[in-house]
Amino acid sequence: MRIGTWNLEGRWSRDHLDLLIKQGCDIWLLTEVPTGAALPGFDSHLTNSKMASHKHWAGVFSQATLGALPDPHPASAAAMIADWCVCSSILPWRSCGLTPWCEGTNAEKTERAVDQLLGSLPSNGLVWGGDWNHAMQGRESVGSLAGRSAIRRALADRRLKLATENSPHRIDGLGSIDHIAIPETAQVVSTDRIVAATELGQRLSDHDAYVIVVTTLQEKTESTGGGYEIRTREGVNPTRFPSERHRPLGESSVGDDTGTKPTNSN
Repeated sequence: MRIGTWNLEGRWSRDHLDLLIKQGCDIWLLTEVPTGAALPGFDSHLTNSKMASHKHWAGVFSQATLGALPDPHPASAAAMIADWCVCSSILPWRSCGLTPWCEGTNAEKTERAVDQLLGSLPSNGLVWGGDWNHAMQGRESVGSLAGRSAIRRALADRRLKLATENSPHRIDGLGSIDHIAIPETAQVVSTDRIVAATELGQRLSDHDAYVIVVTTLQEKTESTGGGYEIRTREGVNPTRFPSERHRPLGESSVGDDTGTKPTNSN
């Protein structure tokens, strides 16, 4: 399975589309997504809130049918793909202002955003990525070390490993601030940085893209049982996963008696 993330910087052209298609990803976790962006053959869900008049904060794009979930944070989009929750997020950067982060330092804004996400995202069956505005190793130039620590605590809490932890930024000497985290039980086959430029060297975004290849995601056995949940900010449980078997991401559910299906959002 191939999962990619890219901050489009609110830009869209045939070159952007070609770069995305060329990677052959099953899932894209996109950020700063322009309103007109579309991938042929992909289902998609974008944040309700917009970063600016022409672009959404984040979006999830999938070759498999997805079910849109309530935004776990105004700058994050989440969707169900098979039995897995997939979330694309932008997290605060040093000069991000107040909306939708409220007042405080970068560390305080990041901790608050991460806490809100943890209040909604499931404790199991999660794939989380996007533009986190924090390098997860080495020098920190965009976020904060305390913000990095808050993200690390969230990854540990959800038993996720960061496939892009050691990926380079497009600027030499810096670590990537765009990330993809997957369940601890999945195996990372490869992690690649994709230079976001045309053949003539024209930049398509101020961010490069990142693509990981992972083995099929499998359930981590739980001794306590009881299934898997997604919780909204209001504490409602709109989705409950079957506890007896957690379908690997990418396996078809055709023929299963799954009851009412979630509404798709394009």
